[in-house]
Amino acid sequence: MDGFDLNSPLVCEGIVGDGCGGGRIFFIQEDTLFAYDPTSNAKMELLRDVKGAKSITKNACIITIELESKTTQFDLSALKVLS
Repeated sequence: MDGFDLNSPLVCEGIVGDGCGGGRIFFIQEDTLFAYDPTSNAKMELLRDVKGAKSITKNACIITIELESKTTQFDLSALKVLS
């Protein structure tokens, strides 16, 4: 897997011990949210049709996706959209 630009607004890193996804890298590519595990080199698709994403952040088990017109929250523990 290619390196990630952790300064990109469409990439965020899961902190070990903060809840879900610690040590993984979360990113949006081609309107899809992915999780990448650098230990196993596995890439997992989490959410499709993430159109107009401007940034993503992660706090505990929630990934917040800032879109052009709204904010969406994705729960990693339930693997579903909250809002």
